[in-house]
Amino acid sequence: MEARGEKGEEAEPVRITSQLLKAKTGEFDLESILLLKLPGLGLSDLGCLGECSNLEWLDLSGNAVAHLGPLSSLKALAVLNISSNRVASLEPLAGCENLQSLNAAGNLLSSLQQLQCLAGLRGLESLRLSSPAGGLSNPVCTTLGYRHAMAEMFPGVKVIDGERVSGRGSELYQLCKDLDSSLKRFPSGGGGAGLAELASAAKPWVGEGYWDLRPARRSSIVEEAYKQFSEVLQECRELSKRAEDTIAQAERALNIRPDPNSYVF
Repeated sequence: MEARGEKGEEAEPVRITSQLLKAKTGEFDLESILLLKLPGLGLSDLGCLGECSNLEWLDLSGNAVAHLGPLSSLKALAVLNISSNRVASLEPLAGCENLQSLNAAGNLLSSLQQLQCLAGLRGLESLRLSSPAGGLSNPVCTTLGYRHAMAEMFPGVKVIDGERVSGRGSELYQLCKDLDSSLKRFPSGGGGAGLAELASAAKPWVGEGYWDLRPARRSSIVEEAYKQFSEVLQECRELSKRAEDTIAQAERALNIRPDPNSYVF
């Protein structure tokens, strides 16, 4: 018994089952699940997760997942967090055609070639393979020229490892760099001539329409919740109308009228 205890028993792999998903979400049908949080459960087998065909938001962080095969069928998936797992291949994610945000920090991705499968995801806007604040990274992050290679491989991605490389926010960073470079061209003792030249070369920091409000993009999760609320509200109105009609019919049937002789003086 002691020898067995010294070797230690291997923990049985924790598998995602339909019972687990129903217990976590309260949904009876797996296709009805839109948002799923399963962090830190010791999961190593994604099991039937691929049956959640309408899933949009998934958190699998802090588990022991090594293979992402079942995720290939999640066409509606938009946000995925698989940080702090044992993933060495992202190939199945090529089928997640609506993926917008991926956090894969703290895994076993070792080469840029392993990321090539994500190049076809045109909607991908945020990609994280390293999280210094959380002490999470991947071997590929130490590759020479990693950041430049990532920017070239994913020209449509706006945020890499938490830093904006394009889109709103990145312009301010670039403008500050340009301003700093411009100031270095003019010596501090050059008098007003240098400053006048700098002022004449100044350009607006942002383009026309930068501050215009963009219409908020409605998530399908919010739309579904709104739809369900509207349906319940309509049912309540119908029940209220039926209740009023029933009460009116009962009053007419009973012919409820005040009887003057029933009052005692």
